[in-house]
Amino acid sequence: MADLRDYQARNQQVGTQAGAAIDEGLRSYMLRVYNLMAMGLAITGVAAYGTSIMAVSDGQLTQLGTMLYTSPLRWVVMLAPLALVFFLSFRINKMSVSAAQTTFWIFSAVMGLSLSSIFLVFTGQSIVQTFFITAASFGALSLWGYTTKRDLTGMGSFLFMGLVGIIIAMVVNLFLQSSALQFAISAIGVLVFAGLTAYDTQKIKEMYYEADGAAVAGRKAIMGALRLYLDFINLFLFLLQFLGNRE
Repeated sequence: MADLRDYQARNQQVGTQAGAAIDEGLRSYMLRVYNLMAMGLAITGVAAYGTSIMAVSDGQLTQLGTMLYTSPLRWVVMLAPLALVFFLSFRINKMSVSAAQTTFWIFSAVMGLSLSSIFLVFTGQSIVQTFFITAASFGALSLWGYTTKRDLTGMGSFLFMGLVGIIIAMVVNLFLQSSALQFAISAIGVLVFAGLTAYDTQKIKEMYYEADGAAVAGRKAIMGALRLYLDFINLFLFLLQFLGNRE
């Protein structure tokens, strides 16, 4: 009987140590995801603000500003981030971790170039205020997605349909230029990307596997950072439609 108790105690101790190792590995993995996302946002912010300064002088567009915002080049600037997202998503498994991370940094900088026009539309103060509101909301939603025991898989299908609806409505509104439709798109966009923040956080957490090699874990962290980065940026842009003061 004593031997049986000793065997059970040893098994319990081993299980506890294994669980602690998994928890420590998961925390390290998620911290890496958030750090990559935060660095991407920082690069985007610097690129956007720096471009806006160079694009406008004394209230007038400079040569750079004219090229970025009024020439056909603006379509390249707008679509380049989307092209890089697809490139990284489809090529990630064939890339080294360093190459994938460099691509993510390039994407973040190009996204900043694309978003620089918001400084021409909204006041700097309202942009900063909206950013901090977005950061607080994102943090709370991501924390809930990380800690909740509820399975959010079913919510993901609903959110994806909402995202498709938003894209279709935005394309339609390019021709209609309806302020009412734009308001509805912004409101639904906030709800969809708030939900996606929690959903993606849970899925990124579930992607972790302790036996992954360094390369696989690194690629997973980069793709997780990309998903959360896109959630943050879109949530910020839709909130800006409500909270931003126009120039």
